[in-house]
Amino acid sequence: MSYTPMSDLGQQGIFDITRTLLQQSDLNELASSLTHMVKQGALADRVNILLYYPLNQRVTFYGKDKHGKELQYEDEMVLASGPVHRILSRPEALICSQQEFNETWPQMASLDLYAPFGRYCLLPLASDGKIFGGCEFMRDSADGWTEKELNRLHTLAQIVALVTEQIQSRLNSSHDHQLLCRERDDFRILVAVTNAVLSKLDLDELISEIAREIHYHFAIDSISIVLKSSRKARLTLYSTHFVDEASPIHDKSDVVEDGTLSERVFKSGEMLLLNLSPGDKLAPYERMLLEMWDNKPQMLCLLPLKFGNNMLGVLKLAKCSEHGFTPANLRLLRQIAERIAIAVDNALAYQEINRLKENLVDENLYLTEQINNVDSDFGEIIGRGEAMSIVLKQVEMVASSDSTVLILGETGTGKELIARAIHNLSERNSRRMVKINCAAMPAGLLESDLFGHERGAFTGANNQRIGRFELADKSSLFLDEVGDMPLELQPKLLRVLQEQEFERLGSNKVQAVNVRLIAATNRNLKEMVTNREFRSDLYYRLNVFPITLPPLRERPEDIPLLVKFFTFKIARRLHRNIDSIPAETLRALSRMAWPGNVRELENIIERAVILTQGNILRISLSEMDNRQFFAQKHISADRDEFQEDEYHRIVRILREANGVIAGPRGAAQRLGMKRTTLISRMKKLGIDKKSV
Repeated sequence: MSYTPMSDLGQQGIFDITRTLLQQSDLNELASSLTHMVKQGALADRVNILLYYPLNQRVTFYGKDKHGKELQYEDEMVLASGPVHRILSRPEALICSQQEFNETWPQMASLDLYAPFGRYCLLPLASDGKIFGGCEFMRDSADGWTEKELNRLHTLAQIVALVTEQIQSRLNSSHDHQLLCRERDDFRILVAVTNAVLSKLDLDELISEIAREIHYHFAIDSISIVLKSSRKARLTLYSTHFVDEASPIHDKSDVVEDGTLSERVFKSGEMLLLNLSPGDKLAPYERMLLEMWDNKPQMLCLLPLKFGNNMLGVLKLAKCSEHGFTPANLRLLRQIAERIAIAVDNALAYQEINRLKENLVDENLYLTEQINNVDSDFGEIIGRGEAMSIVLKQVEMVASSDSTVLILGETGTGKELIARAIHNLSERNSRRMVKINCAAMPAGLLESDLFGHERGAFTGANNQRIGRFELADKSSLFLDEVGDMPLELQPKLLRVLQEQEFERLGSNKVQAVNVRLIAATNRNLKEMVTNREFRSDLYYRLNVFPITLPPLRERPEDIPLLVKFFTFKIARRLHRNIDSIPAETLRALSRMAWPGNVRELENIIERAVILTQGNILRISLSEMDNRQFFAQKHISADRDEFQEDEYHRIVRILREANGVIAGPRGAAQRLGMKRTTLISRMKKLGIDKKSV
């Protein structure tokens, strides 16, 4: 909105007034000088200046209050909605009596800004056609202004607008210059301190450098770095006291954390600022500070040293003055504390790296000793975690008995190793353990392999054969993947468990045996019983003493031992010399899911040993991440693919046999399974021989 007042003053008068007003240092002096001028010209008794800031809609008042004292007051409510609001919308002179003023803006009367007046006039202050405030003229009498006097006031308001802009510009320039100089000096200090502290990795050297730099730039008398101690509920203080500039006192001490000022900062994560006096109730460190400086009052500042979300320590500064810290240097000290926190974090990390480096040889020797000292009764079972300790205790308890043991666990968890350990700890260990994988052969061959057969028992049985049960007499028989045993074969196994006797295929002679059975599976037998895929009576005979092996992902603490063991074992077999495994590799391997468990880990290590050039084991961690993702994503798809392959194989054999199932040229004989087994599989897979 534009406003262009008229003037009836001569050029010389305008020049003199302008020159006088431009000599004022601020807007309060400008209001006082204006008041003096208008009193001399009998135009008004008081003058106030109101400035409007549209960005935050605030109005600032410059002038004198009702008691005649200079006042600068601002708000965004009462003043902003007062007379200034009127001239912003209607850029013309606003003239009224005090009664009209109070009735129109009753809240203005409560501010106590105005002494009683008879007549009020507000003229807009404009620049470049925009109103940025107003100039108030007040008379004690109720006499109004003549047209000539109003013209003079308009001209005066125009001059005031120009002078106000100049004074504000001058003040802003001076303030900006001071601010820039301060920011430049602060930046130089910040760069100097940052360069000094970030170049130090040794903790003691770092703390000495911090103390020297802060004392040099801020004249702080005592500087301390407070860190958590390795001892519980205690703090370590690294202090430097500049009692003598030439030879500062360096001190390191351990103090109880409870009740200290540092504890408050550790908990709050905020700066703490306070004064110390001899009469205060103080902790031992603060009492020592006062005594060191002859009980002079001190100002203490504690700044948190935080890096990210990690609270590393406290920067503790003491100055022998009750006004030792200003808002400006506190702001800079906060920024310096952030840099110091980074440097302390680096120094602590460097300290930890050195400690780990020094202990690396001892750790390797320790791991090697653990591997070499594995109890021979447990063979190659590697594990010192709680989960495996429970398993090994169960093995020790059940080994001395002849009870049937059922070993449960995912594929690759080492079920055969546990079975061998049970056998080795038993009284049957003088004879070797016999083992068979129930999932590795067709049902027809499995029965013959378990119980043996007589000559001529079936087509192709040209010689008598002794089964695994007979071979395991007075020893142990390990049935791996017992959950995959065909349903029609399970009653015969149950009889052996109950009666310790059986008949060979094609024979009526009962064979008595003394066999200790150890079974293993990665399937849920209880669920299979519910689905009628496994006999319940056999399940209860097998489930006398179940041992559940934890998957490798549930015992990550054993992975470093296993990696070490497999590396040395495979390297020895391949005539390689590998004597070191990076700690990062061990940590990465310990974080992986290992769906294939120990077997998968062993295969990965073997591949790594083959690819390693030199004596340090190298494993591609990115390749490992992809491998883990692929294994988890496709495990269910592989299971479906296996079932699909079995379907096509049976259909193909049926077609070759012209739909004949039984007989010497039937599909059952060609597939190596019983007729009933084949029929059962066909029903399960939905195969109709008529449609083949």
